[in-house]
Amino acid sequence: MYLHLGQDTVVRTSSIIGVFDLDNTTVSKHTRSFLAKAQQEGRVVNVSAELPKSFILCAEEGVQRVYLSQLAPVTLLKRSRHFLL
Repeated sequence: MYLHLGQDTVVRTSSIIGVFDLDNTTVSKHTRSFLAKAQQEGRVVNVSAELPKSFILCAEEGVQRVYLSQLAPVTLLKRSRHFLL
């Protein structure tokens, strides 16, 4: 199964490690450090035409990627559940 993250970007649901709310998680210095390191390493993919609301951590073939999405985590959860039902 695949999950649409926005801007014509889809990922395999089996590769998703977590979906995180940017407003709530970036309060932590550890999350900010993780995202900064991922950005420096070129592992961040911005699929948002607007201000991102969430980030999705995926791992496929041993490579981790961080997708920035304009969709809220709740919206992504609803989309993923829709496919599971």
